[in-house]
Amino acid sequence: MKKRVGVAILGLGVVGGGTYKTLVSHRDFYLKTQNVDIVVESVLDKNRERLQELGVPEECIANSIAEVVTNPAIDIVIETIGGVGIAKEFVMAALKEGKSVVTANKEMISKCSHELERIAKRNCCGLYYEASCVGGVPIIRTLLDGVQANHITEMMGIVNGTTNYILTKMAQEGKDYAEALKEAQSLGYAEFDPTNDVEGFDSTYKLSILSSMAFHTKVPYTKVSREGISTISAQDIANGQDLGYTMKLLAIAKNSEAGVEVRVHPTFIPSEHPLAGVNDAYNAVYLRGDALDDIMLYGKGAGAFPTASAVVSDVIYAATHSEIKYSTYKNTAAAEGDVKFISNFSSAYYMRLFVEDKTGVLAKICGIFSKFGISIVKIMQKGNTRNENGRLPVIIITHKTNENSVKNATAKINASGLGTVEAVIRVEA
Repeated sequence: MKKRVGVAILGLGVVGGGTYKTLVSHRDFYLKTQNVDIVVESVLDKNRERLQELGVPEECIANSIAEVVTNPAIDIVIETIGGVGIAKEFVMAALKEGKSVVTANKEMISKCSHELERIAKRNCCGLYYEASCVGGVPIIRTLLDGVQANHITEMMGIVNGTTNYILTKMAQEGKDYAEALKEAQSLGYAEFDPTNDVEGFDSTYKLSILSSMAFHTKVPYTKVSREGISTISAQDIANGQDLGYTMKLLAIAKNSEAGVEVRVHPTFIPSEHPLAGVNDAYNAVYLRGDALDDIMLYGKGAGAFPTASAVVSDVIYAATHSEIKYSTYKNTAAAEGDVKFISNFSSAYYMRLFVEDKTGVLAKICGIFSKFGISIVKIMQKGNTRNENGRLPVIIITHKTNENSVKNATAKINASGLGTVEAVIRVEA
């Protein structure tokens, strides 16, 4: 016998509109394939023109959140407003009325899932957020229901389409950062204020969510080391290509006996690595487990319909599963006391310097590296173009070393008068 499920959608912007269109156009398909009749009972959005554009029937338009959450015909509430203000208020209201919630809101889940899950448990309803991370790529469902036989030891991902598009244009067309960003904005990939994307906040929220699930322990977003792409130059990207590397903004999480390390930053990876071929606005997540070894999920990380696919997937899951699953870890505001987070992580490094054109300068610089325990793989002069101070460009690639050692060596070189360190980029194998 078919099951009827009523849903409400809060916010009909890009993702909400795509979700509405998908649910309406695929209603018969879901009834045929999933034996569930999903009916959009209500929508809540202050933009009446947008509602008319989408063809929302007048009788489905709600005037308040109270009208939505007290409607007995509604079983599931979909939130696509974004942010942590009114979106959180509306989600809490729905959960308190026993309505399961599906959301695409990575910031809210990263910052507030412990509060929301507590309310959901108290009222015996579900909280689902597949669409909060990596758009249409089913990474959360994979972690929950696909690779749970494994201890996940490592995760690396391109989880922000805006920055990946910008870096792709810089790499393939030699554009500088400002030019590539402007193009991304003109195409709708980047916001007028792109800070959330280009400075790594978006990726940080997503990494907090995904690493918590992968490692079965709470990883607060405040524990993620974050660095954006706004200072990356086309010259460094080109230098990396000459050395066999491709640059990506990576979200990296590692779990070992020493502790958990979580970081978001521009990274050089070998150009033969699977993630190196993920271009434009596409996303991918590379997982390593003790039983399955390596696996990569790839697809569109943003957009109306890819993200709507993830939203509707959660709606169908909630509608067809009577047992509600919650976090596999103690979901609190802070991490558990026995979890050690590693900030002085280990990596190889690419460094670009301008140095004095004098005999013995490089030897002295190498001496500084040696003082801080840094071993050099390669040192090379890159071109003959001097900077405004008459210094020559030098590229250094290090063996794996600690973050703090590189920071200390950089500060020492900059204070020595021997040269200046213009760029420091981590290198992952």
